[in-house]
Amino acid sequence: MVFPKPASESDLFLHSNFASRYARESLPRFSMPEDSMSKEAAYQNIHDELQLDAIPKLNLASFVTTSMEEECNKLIMESINKNYVDMDEYPITTDLHNRCVNMIARLFHAEIEEDGNAVGAGTVGSSEAIMLAGLAFKKKWQNKRKAEVEVREGYYVMDPAKAVELVDENTICVAAILGSTYNGEFEDVKLLNDLLLQKNKQTGWDTPIHVDAASGGFIAPFLYPELEWDFRLPLVKSINVSGHKYGLVYAGIGWVIWRSKEDLPEDLVFHINYLGADQPTFTLNFSKGSSQIIAQYYQLIRLGQEVSSYSRIYDPFPSNNLTNTTKSILLV
Repeated sequence: MVFPKPASESDLFLHSNFASRYARESLPRFSMPEDSMSKEAAYQNIHDELQLDAIPKLNLASFVTTSMEEECNKLIMESINKNYVDMDEYPITTDLHNRCVNMIARLFHAEIEEDGNAVGAGTVGSSEAIMLAGLAFKKKWQNKRKAEVEVREGYYVMDPAKAVELVDENTICVAAILGSTYNGEFEDVKLLNDLLLQKNKQTGWDTPIHVDAASGGFIAPFLYPELEWDFRLPLVKSINVSGHKYGLVYAGIGWVIWRSKEDLPEDLVFHINYLGADQPTFTLNFSKGSSQIIAQYYQLIRLGQEVSSYSRIYDPFPSNNLTNTTKSILLV
């Protein structure tokens, strides 16, 4: 993530860089447009604005490759919609990954039998790689005995009351899932928030909530706008959402949002100044591609909030029956 400077009034709307038939109305800069637009208009607006970026082949200061042979570019485009994690569907891609791991491990003189396989993983960048190595050391060190909220037969989401019972002075946060991988259910974040507020008041603790909205974060605001699961609840301090699921972008993009600047400790923000200016970031990786970020922005302005009106046609829980109890959605 990046931390931009506060916007002035004139920065709240985007104006076309060039005269165009697509530039009759300005786009809001920091909120999704109310209406959808044609695919041509979405493309042209972004294409025109990106003209103000520097030319990557002339960028010699950011320590990453900016030019590859055309044959390699073709291979990238031919594979850009593959989800690497789906190894059964893309076994050749998986095999190519494993070959790279073995080649690099042998280059670095890893202890591998002549016909054995090396242990390693590809990441988005070397910054993510070093953090994964640190996590591996931490996992070997930490106490493996920890309390967990187990699911039971016929009930495959967290029981908020049971979860709050397990909270003690060493609890970092309570994580709720909006869109279970078992069956698509939303965990009752509001009930969890209310129970945890009571316990915090009784104990003097300040245990917060994180919402894993990987599957439901791009669904709930449109299908269930009245459902309170997000920053409307005071203890929800951070939310993650998967852009490459219902954000409708190819694999390789996700988002994490904090309630406020105060909820992200400043000492976790990584400042660099060797690329020309102070650049504060907080990610598990540093260098990475920008195509998925641009694609996510395209989907947001292309569809706008108008998509919600279409989604309601398929709403299995009409708004007149909507409550803050656990709901189940069909993830297709």
